[in-house]
Amino acid sequence: MQADAVVKIVEGILDERKGQFISTINVKNKTSFTDYMILVTGTSDRHIKSLCDHVAEKMKELGAPALGLEGDLGSDWVLLDLGDVIVHAMTAQAREFYQLEKLWSVDQTSDAGSSIRAFYRQRK
Repeated sequence: MQADAVVKIVEGILDERKGQFISTINVKNKTSFTDYMILVTGTSDRHIKSLCDHVAEKMKELGAPALGLEGDLGSDWVLLDLGDVIVHAMTAQAREFYQLEKLWSVDQTSDAGSSIRAFYRQRK
């Protein structure tokens, strides 16, 4: 199944299950391990676990089972790995603390990244 189709399906499931503040980040040009990250806020640890369980169940029915699920009840962050799409379900507090949208929106050609790469090249 194409990543774009998976994104649409996952966004629909999360919306249907009352996930809040759903956002999708295209990271194709920023990382090699996935194409999209979908972030969603849940109202409790049970809610975020339930969101990921429902997505995993639906994707399995569609013939695209999840590769992994990290986090359980009591966690404020549950990660569901669907290969080209990774779902991060978080409580509001965790989402505010980790700020993944901000982290993944950093441009790879920024001065900070260039400075770090230059530093490591000098050390070799």
